[in-house]
Amino acid sequence: MKKNKRVIFNGAFLIIVFVLTIYGVFHGEDLGAMMDAIRSADKRWLVPGLALVAFFIWGESIIIWYMMRSYGIKLKKRTCFLFSSVGFFFSCITPSASGGQPMQAYYMKKKNISIPVSAVILMIITITYKLVLVVVGIGVAVFGRGFLHQYLEGILPVFYLGLGLNIFCVTFMTILVFHPLLARSALVWGLSILEKFRILRHKEGRLKKLEDSMDTYRDTAAYLKTHPRVIVNIIAITFVQRMAMFAVTWFVYKAFSLSGTGFWTVLFLQAVISVSVDMLPLPGGMGISETLFLTIFTPVFGTLLLPGMVLSRGLGYYGELLISALFTIVAQLTIGQGHGKENKESYE
Repeated sequence: MKKNKRVIFNGAFLIIVFVLTIYGVFHGEDLGAMMDAIRSADKRWLVPGLALVAFFIWGESIIIWYMMRSYGIKLKKRTCFLFSSVGFFFSCITPSASGGQPMQAYYMKKKNISIPVSAVILMIITITYKLVLVVVGIGVAVFGRGFLHQYLEGILPVFYLGLGLNIFCVTFMTILVFHPLLARSALVWGLSILEKFRILRHKEGRLKKLEDSMDTYRDTAAYLKTHPRVIVNIIAITFVQRMAMFAVTWFVYKAFSLSGTGFWTVLFLQAVISVSVDMLPLPGGMGISETLFLTIFTPVFGTLLLPGMVLSRGLGYYGELLISALFTIVAQLTIGQGHGKENKESYE
């Protein structure tokens, strides 16, 4: 019953945010002119953009496959692509992308991959995923002062908020991983405060569950210390993966036969949007992503700003949602049917 309520809540929340986004973006706009502009775009430039979205999903699957092999678990790359698709699909439709990794762990369990193993792998993916955003955001903030004032003057508070939240998240997760005793003390203290002010009701088993969850962080720390080369490779793959997704907007830019703005400028403007919205409790950054695009890309797309936003978000978010949804269906129909025969050994 609790699970069904959560599904209903997430579905209703997604629909409400989507409707409000559509209304906020298109209210008072000339939709006919926008559609004419979209139809006139050179679709040949959109094909590589869509390919980059697929590459983005595939990039995480390679990381999963690579880390599984380091554990001695042999999986086919197409199976890892299904794990990746499941993660992106549920991340796209749940607030703060909270549903992706639990569902990935669920499908990994179907392939006889134990929860402790999948938890460590997904934890490292999360840390490196956000670490790349932090590095890009700090690079823009420190070395791109002229860039900031030329394009981001109107959204600097949102950008700095998003960067700060990502830095906090990476720092907090790193503390959890490398200083589990300090992390445990902080979490127990925070739990007691929440119960004292009756934000949470006291439950006898909650502290035990908290202590059990710390095992994941200890295992993650052990993996990081014993596989430094693997971690470096994962960071490199993640960086290329993220840059590929940011570059989608440049292909939309070229589809309208526009010129005057360089590839790296468009890429980093899109990166700024990702840094700004990644930690916000909205499915896929819906609503705020469109608003930020319409604010900072005005000098880039000019009169084609709205159709540019529609195609950019259409490929970068809704294209990702569609591709991952299709392969999530495949995962539902296929994963677990072979009883995990691909694995070198069972981790039950």
